[in-house]
Amino acid sequence: MASTNVVGILGGMGPAAGADFVRLFVQACAQQMRARGEPVRDQSFPEHWLAQVPVPDRTDALGSAENGAHQPLEPMLQALGRLAALGSQAVAIACNTAHAWHARLQERFPQVELLHMAREVARHLAAQGTGSVALMATEGTYRVRLYEQALAEAGLDCHVPLAEERRIITRGIFDGVKAGNMQLAEACFSQVALQLAERHGPVTIIMGCTEVPLGLQGSAAVAGLSLVDPAQVLAAALARRAYRD
Repeated sequence: MASTNVVGILGGMGPAAGADFVRLFVQACAQQMRARGEPVRDQSFPEHWLAQVPVPDRTDALGSAENGAHQPLEPMLQALGRLAALGSQAVAIACNTAHAWHARLQERFPQVELLHMAREVARHLAAQGTGSVALMATEGTYRVRLYEQALAEAGLDCHVPLAEERRIITRGIFDGVKAGNMQLAEACFSQVALQLAERHGPVTIIMGCTEVPLGLQGSAAVAGLSLVDPAQVLAAALARRAYRD
């Protein structure tokens, strides 16, 4: 049995997304074992820690230049410090918009490899030979051009929704998934996904908020569309770090 590395997950943004990320990570670890020709056993899963901490809304914080309790950096730093103290060699952030603070988090904890969700997705799509992509995300993620920059570095163009479509996505995130109304979330996300596909053709749609897959995957309305879940890509990347010698 190969040795494994301790890894961490920075969650709480929101809690449902953090819990779902653990599920994706466990699945990715099982795939790592199978790829190595090893049996999938409880004892072969790596030590991994989930820090579910209350973190202020990332999009609201990006819209404010003032410091204060509404800013998410300090609680994320505290959580990352705990994960580092537990021996985590690599950490994944289970929130897309939180990557706006990635550089500052990484700077404070250089001993930890802090994975970058958008860059992992861009590398994944480029390796697959993906042509055109579209992005469903929070206003904060659009504001900092998190995916546009990472995709451009990988040679990929990115289509973004219209202003009204963004408002529909936001409603699906906050009034849908975060409020526990999954029927509303599915309706909102499906509407925008179909409009993106109609306008831009056979695009790969990046579900660039961890709430979007919770409301969109499994929807019969979008069964024919190409969807990619950044959390799944990131979980696979974290699993590779866990099993890397």
